[in-house]
Amino acid sequence: MNGRSAQAAGFTLLELMAALVVLGFLMVGLSAGLRFGVQAYDRQSRMVDAGSELDATARALRRLIEQMTPDSPGMARIEGSARALRFGTELPDAAAALPTRSIDAELRVDGARRLVLVWSPAQHVQPLAAAPPPTDTVLLSGVERLDLSYRLPPSRGSGWVDTWASTEPPQAIRVRIVFPPGDVRRWPDLVATPMRDRVQL
Repeated sequence: MNGRSAQAAGFTLLELMAALVVLGFLMVGLSAGLRFGVQAYDRQSRMVDAGSELDATARALRRLIEQMTPDSPGMARIEGSARALRFGTELPDAAAALPTRSIDAELRVDGARRLVLVWSPAQHVQPLAAAPPPTDTVLLSGVERLDLSYRLPPSRGSGWVDTWASTEPPQAIRVRIVFPPGDVRRWPDLVATPMRDRVQL
């Protein structure tokens, strides 16, 4: 009788193995679900980060182009090609701590595939000392190329051109950033209009 009650109270080896197999399937399912959830969260986070990075870059470029100064003393001309743009502009209000917000700037993609704004303070007068070295500000990383085009003002015709060299700004500037194949980021064309007529107070 003791032998029978011991058998009835326990599990057979087959029952234990079946329970372990079911537990194994549950663990595999849970780990696959967890891995999927973590990957989905990571991908969503990267997409949100990339979107906010692109949004910040677009706002900065629009502001710099809109504040373009055609009469920058250190740079008499606005010089643009399909891959780079040199111009005078003003930094945002957040740069009020600097001696001047007026800068001479160049927008281009460097050898490390970064969209950079190379800038230095605009020289309003004859400098007494050597000009400070230009500052490289990285706006965006992982850029294949920059495509720029310039809208002719009505006085010079119509349409878009790939180069610009003038003391006056173009009617509009189109900025297209191209990313390498496989990059999930997408950049819609940014068309910004320089302020041509400034009100002097």
